[in-house]
Amino acid sequence: MTSDNPILIRRAEPRDAAALGRYGAALVRAHHAFDAQRFLTPGPRIEDGYAHFLGTQLRGPDVVVFVAERAGTVVGYVYAGVEPQSWKELRDAAGFIHDVVVDPGARGLGIGTGLIEAAAAWLINRGVPRVMLWTAAKNEPAQRLFERLGFRRTMIEMTREAGAARIDESDQG
Repeated sequence: MTSDNPILIRRAEPRDAAALGRYGAALVRAHHAFDAQRFLTPGPRIEDGYAHFLGTQLRGPDVVVFVAERAGTVVGYVYAGVEPQSWKELRDAAGFIHDVVVDPGARGLGIGTGLIEAAAAWLINRGVPRVMLWTAAKNEPAQRLFERLGFRRTMIEMTREAGAARIDESDQG
């Protein structure tokens, strides 16, 4: 990061909607490319849909959206929230980082780290005992970043599509 182009991490505002929609749509497209069966198919108005969704999250008391701004331009965002205890997920209340996206042209400048740390600090200040996140299995660069920031692997999601062949000899009568 150079001093002539400092990165500002700030709370997202309604004026950021177009950038949030653009980066959220990029997130959807990237995940769909990782696994088209598992992840949402990006429709023709995905930018508008994601901008609307994140816009609804700007006012919630238990959620936060931060943007990273460089030279007056939004170059990434993080979306996080406080999640209640979940018997279904076998966990206590936790902070959860739902999205983190950095513009490809601004990667390697510490922006992802800054966004994640801002979200983690916000969550911890709300009393959560831990911060969690999910990452796509094929998103190895993100996994390396998360591990450098102290996240550890705890669960592996597995998906089976409806109609997939099931071969289990022990179930055959």
